[in-house]
Amino acid sequence: MKYIKDQEWVLKSLNENHVRIIDCRFSLAEPEKGKQEYLQDHIPGAVFFDLEKDLSSPKQTYGGRHPMPVLEEFISKLENAGIDENKLVVAYDNGEGAYAARFSWMLQYLGHENVYVLDGGYKVWVEASYPVTKEIPVFGKTEFHFRVQPELLATTEEVREVVEKQLTNKILIDSREEKRFLGIEEPIDKKAGHIPGAINMPWMKGLSHSHYKPVENQKQRFENLDPSKEIIVYCGSGVTAAPNYLALREAGFERVKLYVGSFSDWISYEDNKIE
Repeated sequence: MKYIKDQEWVLKSLNENHVRIIDCRFSLAEPEKGKQEYLQDHIPGAVFFDLEKDLSSPKQTYGGRHPMPVLEEFISKLENAGIDENKLVVAYDNGEGAYAARFSWMLQYLGHENVYVLDGGYKVWVEASYPVTKEIPVFGKTEFHFRVQPELLATTEEVREVVEKQLTNKILIDSREEKRFLGIEEPIDKKAGHIPGAINMPWMKGLSHSHYKPVENQKQRFENLDPSKEIIVYCGSGVTAAPNYLALREAGFERVKLYVGSFSDWISYEDNKIE
């Protein structure tokens, strides 16, 4: 797998200087919980990155619930964690897959290709009785040379053009569970439904018991999609769509973008239509 590392690989690589491990544990219900859990124990050498403080900007009128962070600030945090373009980076969450995938996508957006998600996350790591620590690592500051990859990011304007012109060369994938896609239930956002023309492919169907399904299974999930078309994945706020982004790339789809603002950004514009 190109974007996933297994637990045994990470265990063997704990003392490798060229490897950096990132703890992305987070709870939407309890935003401070991830940091508290990290301080309690974590994989040795892991540095903590918070979804809302590090991987997002504060919520504003537009941009959705988890807008892109200020890139200069994010890059500075990477450099303080000893990460540069030569480091191999592995991110983990508690097994949900989404928070680590968001971090992975962000590094890919900055042109860093050597970034992975730990399959199974911290939950599986602990179940395997692998080593944990309370020790907070300190790394020498690096200089991160980045190359933004705009082709990985879908803007609101681009999505609006797909909708208004009913473009057939691009596919919109709504990664939320079906009842939110259909507008039957909406526990978070102020409007229910989905972006017109989107198809529903729930992100959680790409995982099984915290593990990413094998590449062949991912290919079967997406077998009805045309790989020659550009694919734009979205969810509620650009977090749970990230596992679908990784799964599509694993399945061999090259032209995949993440709409970071996602549905929460889409509905912040009064004129945008909803199905």
